[in-house]
Amino acid sequence: MQTVYEASNAVEAHILQGYLEQEGIAVQIVGAYLQGGVGELPAHGLVRLLADEANFDRARAAIQRWEAASPS
Repeated sequence: MQTVYEASNAVEAHILQGYLEQEGIAVQIVGAYLQGGVGELPAHGLVRLLADEANFDRARAAIQRWEAASPS
């Protein structure tokens, strides 16, 4: 499994997971529950989306399309 995206929070990770599943790409969220430890843990890079190596390139391409379509 490789990290395809570092989400800013668990909500963003779940939204993106749903989007990738609609694209036929299975991903796993790790670190979603670590945000409760903010203050004792670094506040960034906790929530990540992981995809297996076979789907990594497809997942990155889908994320780039998602980021391009999302308003800033």
